[in-house]
Amino acid sequence: VQLQASGGGLVQPGGSLKLSCAASGRTFSGWTVGWFRQTPGKEREFVSAIRWADRNTRYADSAKGRFTISRDNAKSTVYLQMNSLKPEDTAVYYCAAAPKSLIFSATFTPSSYDYWGQGTQVTVSS
Repeated sequence: VQLQASGGGLVQPGGSLKLSCAASGRTFSGWTVGWFRQTPGKEREFVSAIRWADRNTRYADSAKGRFTISRDNAKSTVYLQMNSLKPEDTAVYYCAAAPKSLIFSATFTPSSYDYWGQGTQVTVSS
């Protein structure tokens, strides 16, 4: 399974970006898809996740109220709408997928996911 993340870019503080994560050759049916981010010298950090089967979602505290994760069944794509972006949101964003509905506690952990996309750079700067 190959994951393709896209949608990153340069945006001013307070701006918005919408990231996309698509799977090649299959659907996400029954899977869990998550977004993580990483800055140089730091560990990969959980941002958000969605369970395909029941659309159950999870957010990091830093993302709550600003980011929204969603899925498009027809396109087998997961989106991360990011609003009110801050400079501290600057990072490489990765989408990840697990071929099952992860339990709540597992969604936050990178090792719970089996497949990773290549990452897309998000830079928030004036």
